[in-house]
Formats: sequence, structure tokens, C-alpha cells
Amino acid sequence: MSSIPDRTWLWFAATFYLAGFILGTVALLRERRHSRTWMYILIWAGFLFQTCGLALRGKAVHGCPISNLFELFQFTAWSATSLYLVIGPTFRLSLLGYFNACLSATLTCVSLLVPVWDSIHRAKTPGSSPWIEFHAALALFSYGVFGLLALTSIMYLLQVFSLKRQHLRGFFSFLPSIVDLDHINLRLLTAGTVLMTAALSVGYVHWVHDRDSVPAIKIIVTGSIWAAYAVALILRLRGILLTKRLAWTCIVLFVAALYSLGIIESSRKTPTAGQTAASHE
Repeated sequence: MSSIPDRTWLWFAATFYLAGFILGTVALLRERRHSRTWMYILIWAGFLFQTCGLALRGKAVHGCPISNLFELFQFTAWSATSLYLVIGPTFRLSLLGYFNACLSATLTCVSLLVPVWDSIHRAKTPGSSPWIEFHAALALFSYGVFGLLALTSIMYLLQVFSLKRQHLRGFFSFLPSIVDLDHINLRLLTAGTVLMTAALSVGYVHWVHDRDSVPAIKIIVTGSIWAAYAVALILRLRGILLTKRLAWTCIVLFVAALYSLGIIESSRKTPTAGQTAASHE
């Protein structure tokens, strides 16, 4: 495995995710339900190839592969896919696989097609705390949960549209009920907020002991994303933020979360020569 460059493994993953998206699109255009078996096979294959690529990345930087914007997008796609593979069969949402393939293909392909995102390859600095990596990985995994939440929110809006326009055939006939999607959205919103709260709690413990180690912009941005999701959850539980407003909020917040990755990455200090990995193998 080590003889194959990590980016090659990630290109294989992107290809399988894209194949799953194309499979679902063709089936929907023919007004047929796509094969769940083939969708799972394609997504599992993409997930395994992506895992291999990220494992090689982790070996190169001697830590979690989240050292630049390219890896942040890849890890977010990997997180969303791993969560889908766990909860997909439980929720019995056939279209969730299609939307997940679309999200993962987009994140992996875009990151692979923008070389500048992978121009700086930071190695793990000696003596760095493993809790910091755990904090970052947990935060990105919560982004993966929020990614799935954005997908189910899109499905919710499509179902609302179909009911209002009475388009109950073809693509719309495969959508879960409004009630099921609302319950799923609440569970995902709760899970993502809890995970991000845990991630920030771990990061806060480290920040208290070394306040100069974290740029102020990173604290502001990540704190704002967390606060926005926390407020959305509270308003949902209190029955204030519901239906389409909640769905649109979750979609907008995920776009903002993805945008925040670029801000966080740009706030990092440029590594010295001794901190930069020698290769991408």
C-alpha cells in the first residue's frame, strides 16, 4: 500500500463516490429506485480507498491527517461517509446514500482539483499534545454529522415542495415522510452539537494552559459555528425553529462551517522547514 501515493488512493475514492452519484442520478432520471446494494458497495469502496489514503497521510505527518485545507475537506467527507455507513441501514433512507455520494464526491473531487489547498503539508511538531489532535478530529467528525444533517434537510425541503405541488411520482416518491425526516434532523442536530461541544471542551482545557497556541480568529470562528448550532438546537427543542426554517438553517450553517475551515486554515502559522513533511507518499 505504501508504494502507491496517498493522492492516488484518494482519487480512487472520489471515483467510487462519483460512480455512486451517477448511479443514483441515472436511476432517478428513469424514475426508478436505485439499487441500494450497488450504492452501498460503491460507497464502501470509496470509504475504504479514502481510509487508505488518509492512513498514509497520517503516517507521513505522524498524526491525524488534518494538517491543511485539502486534508480537512477529505476528513470531513470521510466522517460523513463513515456515519452514513453506520446509520444508513438504521434510518432506512434509500436516497440518503445518493445524497451522501454527492456530498463526498464533491468534497473529495474539489479538494483534489485545487492543488494550492495541499501546497503546505505540516508535520506533527515534537511534544504536541495528542489531546489537540483528538479535539480537532472530534470537531471535524461533528462537521461530518452536520453534513448529513444538511443532506436530510435538503430531502425535507424537497418533500415539502412535492407535497405543496402534489408531485408525488418519480424522484419525490422515494423521499421519506415529513415526520420521519423531522425526527432524523433532530437526532443529527443533537448528535452534532454534542460532539462539537465535547471537542471544544477538550480544546478549552488545552487553551487555558497555553493561550498563545490558538489564534483568536480560530476561537471566534469555531465558537460562532458551535453557538449557531447550539442556538438552533435550543430553538428546535422549544418549538420555535421548525419545519422549513430549521431545514434552511441547517443547510446555511453547514455551508458556513465549510467556509470556516478555510478561515481556520489561513490562521495557522506557516510551518518551519523542520515542521514540514518531506513528501506526500
